[in-house]
Amino acid sequence: ESIYEVPLNFERDNISALILERLGLKSRVRKDGLAKWRNFVSRVKNPKSEVKVAIVGKYFDTGDFVLSDAYISIIEAIKHSAAKLGVKVNLTWLNSKRFETGEEKVESLKNYAGVIVPGGFGESGIEGKLAVIKFCRENKIPYLGLCYGMQLMCVEYARNILKLKDANTTEINPATSAPVIDIMLDQKKKLAEGNYGGSMRLGAYPAVLKEGTIAFKAYNQKEISERHRHRYEINPEFIGKLEQAGLVFSGKSPDGKLMEIAELQKKTHPFFLGTQFHPEFKSHPLAPHPLFTEFLKTAIRRE
Repeated sequence: ESIYEVPLNFERDNISALILERLGLKSRVRKDGLAKWRNFVSRVKNPKSEVKVAIVGKYFDTGDFVLSDAYISIIEAIKHSAAKLGVKVNLTWLNSKRFETGEEKVESLKNYAGVIVPGGFGESGIEGKLAVIKFCRENKIPYLGLCYGMQLMCVEYARNILKLKDANTTEINPATSAPVIDIMLDQKKKLAEGNYGGSMRLGAYPAVLKEGTIAFKAYNQKEISERHRHRYEINPEFIGKLEQAGLVFSGKSPDGKLMEIAELQKKTHPFFLGTQFHPEFKSHPLAPHPLFTEFLKTAIRRE
């Protein structure tokens, strides 16, 4: 019934003992080394309640099919947190392009307990995502933005709260008068040299969390390390303006130059948070990612 049952099926067929015997190795596993795994699978198969979550992306459509596997790591990370909380997450995949064309109305988002906008590249479907983010912010629908989802969250905030109607990312509009999202100066130098791979921030980077924030509560620690894959950052010129307008950068690089997590205070919104990094890659069935778990807790309360 679940891919997570596969290890249990192997063990039931005594596969590990056969492998150890063939390799001439002695078992070092306690009597039931899969106890925690069995407990996880049991929670996956026997949820106590259900919650509806929408993922708004642009890589779903391929002909007449919905290609949810484009976001498989996010889907599995949600499942990990759902099992921990004892719920089943009913996922709906919404194509951001349909919000642009008017085929899908943003008001339909009221049917969901939470919304996730994942990462991505390019211009396609972006205005649809911005409309979704605005609706979630104004209607207090729990929102989790991942990488591009955080960048667009800052663009939306600049457009509608700071009233910078031309606010954008230079990935979409290099000539924007309000480049809220831009390539950092040292990265621009690499691009000028033709070093495109070197212009991306890849791999694990540390971040320092601000106490009293949703992020700090979720991680319950001061410093974290998360995986990145992007070349665009929050433009330092707009950080102060966004903060003065109420956006909280709850996670920053140790030198304070790079914004890693953005959120609204809980008194303003129950959960409106975005990460520059990809937390889904760090989630594990037996150790769900704290941000996904905190997001789902809020969604459950809304449901």
